[in-house]
Amino acid sequence: MTTCTVAANQTNPHLPFGDQRGAPFYGKDILSVNQFCRSDLEYIFGVAHEMREMVARVGTFDLLKGKIMASLFYEPSTRTSSSFLAAMQRLGGSIIPINEVQYSSVAKGESLPDTIRTLECYADVIVLRHPEVGASELAAQYARKPVINAGDGVGEHPTQALLDLFTIMEELQRVDGLTVTLLGDLRYGRTVHSLARLLSLYDVRLNYVSPHALRMPGEILSELQDKGILQSEHELLAPVLPETDVLYITRVQKERFSDMDEYQTVKDAYVINPETMTAAKDRMIVMHPLPRLGEIDMAVDDDPRAAYFRQMEYGLYVRMALLAMVLGKA
Repeated sequence: MTTCTVAANQTNPHLPFGDQRGAPFYGKDILSVNQFCRSDLEYIFGVAHEMREMVARVGTFDLLKGKIMASLFYEPSTRTSSSFLAAMQRLGGSIIPINEVQYSSVAKGESLPDTIRTLECYADVIVLRHPEVGASELAAQYARKPVINAGDGVGEHPTQALLDLFTIMEELQRVDGLTVTLLGDLRYGRTVHSLARLLSLYDVRLNYVSPHALRMPGEILSELQDKGILQSEHELLAPVLPETDVLYITRVQKERFSDMDEYQTVKDAYVINPETMTAAKDRMIVMHPLPRLGEIDMAVDDDPRAAYFRQMEYGLYVRMALLAMVLGKA
């Protein structure tokens, strides 16, 4: 059962603003969406909204001056890595970026626990992306400093799910009552795994549209069914698009396939273009964690319902909020 961090920890009113070491999430790891309840999300998104306003007003500030973030990425990344680096710098902190582990001691065979123990000697928080499911949990077992999971294989991507949900709330001003359609690679897409679990905290309907070979994993379907979430699976988008409030698209991830013939049969299963959008609601949004390969025609970018680049910006504010929170400065 999820324990609400906000309910379990209250801000210390005797500390000055900007020094909230008794606040929710101070010193805590961010490893899985399963650690959050709705009151946690309301707290996180409240801080993220404040960060958005602060960036609009002053750009950068010294909330995390003197703090250092180690960014340890065992897999390629543009958006997640860059947004964490930008978030720390916007907050006045410093960074240790390790984006090419082949140039680090990992190439010499150093274990993940030893790498984590080394980096925490220099940093106050560690952001980790790793190709193996459960790597962040393993790192957290050995770390004395907070660990933030920036994606672990086909498992979870909790900060992406948080920014995705924040995007929905900022764009549509609600989550309860929405119909969310997840489209594309639902088998290997860690972003949709985490988002589906977060959405299960709300009164939503979920449509899953994918080739049969890329269906949402059965354990997630069962987990959400036990929570009473309405779910339906489809191989075609057309029947569910008119009722959709949020269309969340994922690319087919070539790097997750061991059989390239299987990849070739599903890689172009769905392409969203302006003609597709004529069947969608006037008030809905299209989201994508990016990068895209060809699943969204660039002609869709000018549609006001295309929220995927705004989604990237929302991610900056969510990650700023998380860094400030785990370092006790929210």
